[in-house]
Amino acid sequence: MEKFCSQAIKELRIKNGLSQKELSENLGISNRAVSKWENGLSKPSAAHIFSLAKIFNVPMDYFYGKPNISTVKKPLEGMSSITEIYKIGRGPSSSHTIGPEKACKIFKSKNQTADFFKIILYGSLAKTGRGHGTDTVIKKTLSPIDCDIEFNFTEKNIPHPNTMVIVAYKNNLEIDRAKILSVGGGNIVFENSSVELPKIIYKHYKFTDITEYCKSKKIRLWEYVKENENEQFDSHIKKVWESMKFSIEKGLEDEGVLPGGLELQKKAKTLYNSQHIDETPETKENRIVCSYAFAVSEQNASGETIVTAPTCGAAGVLPAVLYYQQKKNNFSDEQIIHALMTAGLIGNLIKTNASISGAECGCQAEIGSACAMAAAALAELFELSIEKIEYAAEIAIEHHLGLTCDPICGLVQIPCIERNAVAAMRSINAVNLSSFLWSTRKISLDNVIQTMKETGHDLSSPYKETAEAGLAKIKF
Repeated sequence: MEKFCSQAIKELRIKNGLSQKELSENLGISNRAVSKWENGLSKPSAAHIFSLAKIFNVPMDYFYGKPNISTVKKPLEGMSSITEIYKIGRGPSSSHTIGPEKACKIFKSKNQTADFFKIILYGSLAKTGRGHGTDTVIKKTLSPIDCDIEFNFTEKNIPHPNTMVIVAYKNNLEIDRAKILSVGGGNIVFENSSVELPKIIYKHYKFTDITEYCKSKKIRLWEYVKENENEQFDSHIKKVWESMKFSIEKGLEDEGVLPGGLELQKKAKTLYNSQHIDETPETKENRIVCSYAFAVSEQNASGETIVTAPTCGAAGVLPAVLYYQQKKNNFSDEQIIHALMTAGLIGNLIKTNASISGAECGCQAEIGSACAMAAAALAELFELSIEKIEYAAEIAIEHHLGLTCDPICGLVQIPCIERNAVAAMRSINAVNLSSFLWSTRKISLDNVIQTMKETGHDLSSPYKETAEAGLAKIKF
């Protein structure tokens, strides 16, 4: 690899009007760390190089060799469509199945004359790829062309924890190769091209600014979403809700053992049908909501179709609470869809200002974000004030801070499925607390999202979707 150019960081920072303090806050590190990079006293990690490329909208290899500042674009400010949060696809992992599937489809389409592919998986993709079924989805996507998949567990100098290389061959000669990063939520980035973000359609990217705007126009959060999305959004969000309902209903009928080798029984149907004669209303609510969360999570673990909310691993939280409320209180699909819009907005804020990737920030970024989305959705459904919606989402994230991503055997099963159920119930508690105590709150949603980002960067790598620490060390 070429020598790292420390000068590039300072020149890009100045070009984009950022102080060292502002850049360090964006990265979740200290001012001193940035100063050391710029003075050549230390070098950013591969993950930080990826973050720098994203902030400055340049290729990652820009930091190796001579920079050409005149070619740098000022980073866009704002948020992309909520359709980037809600993706319909096969589980069990948005970063480990949906992302690689998308990468293989693009690369295969580009190399239609290839007669063989080689794929090398690095970082979390290598360490938990078999458990997540990454190799299975790659083979299915590239079929009928033969392929060889290599799991590289040793390479540390990678641009992102979820990195893969695809090489195309024809007659035993290499004709093309690409390095691709699966950056969470099913989104991918091809290295050596500008780190292209989806089109920015929301000019606001902080909840405080969104609140001020909504109050000035006397509109609710879902109306703010409608104001910014395009004409195709309505049909997409309706399909999202239909897909969520279908995954619950299918999961409640499913029985048997989950794939992967843990011999874990599917529990959603049993849980749903376990009513007893002296069951209290509170116990029944707990049982039903949890059964819905189990249903979606078990469908995800089985490689069936679910909706990322915001990820595959956390897909059961939001649909569980909304489906329960619709069944209990007869909310219309239109009301549920409004709640989904508000939930998507919260997920978008987290994705933009922190991360929804377990490989980057641990499970707090997945289950914590899902819980915040569900809490906001419920608060919207009950037509609570924007302050109460904010507080509900803030509570939900705050009490997931530091949550590790440590799936046993790399499978999205233990503890992932139960975590979906627990987070669904916690979202209900968050809304109840916010409705009573909103006027006493001290921490804003923007503050807690930033804290989640910093906490995620401080988490040790083995606790971020590598199956190397925590519960993942337990052997069966």
